[in-house]
Amino acid sequence: MSLLGTIVSKILHPFGGGEAQAQTPGEATKTDTTSAGGGASGGASSGGDVPKVDGKVDVEAVLNDLASKAGQPLNWRTSIVDLMKLLHLDSSLSARKELAKELNYTGDTEDSATMNVWLHKQVIKKLEENGGKVPDDLKD
Repeated sequence: MSLLGTIVSKILHPFGGGEAQAQTPGEATKTDTTSAGGGASGGASSGGDVPKVDGKVDVEAVLNDLASKAGQPLNWRTSIVDLMKLLHLDSSLSARKELAKELNYTGDTEDSATMNVWLHKQVIKKLEENGGKVPDDLKD
């Protein structure tokens, strides 16, 4: 699974209730295995503890819950590094460059500050595209 796919899956299906397929630019539209009604395919529950709003996973609630258990302050709302750490993923520059490549980043990957801001926006956008309810203040 791609790094983006792993991020989306960990947030939208934190209890393994389905496998999100993150959409990347230029790729045919895919849908995840969770129906609009909120149940995962095969009749399995997507984990009763997953906060859902209008049939969508509440991204803010999931990430705030993870942040409250992190044992360190992680600002997932603005930092791609902290978001990746929160999900127990490699947040190194090389991992972020890999994510940038997956998302077709055309900027300078040596300008990590600019790349990081772009990556965070793209990940939030992909979460919304794949069934997440994203807070309005994080939308582009």
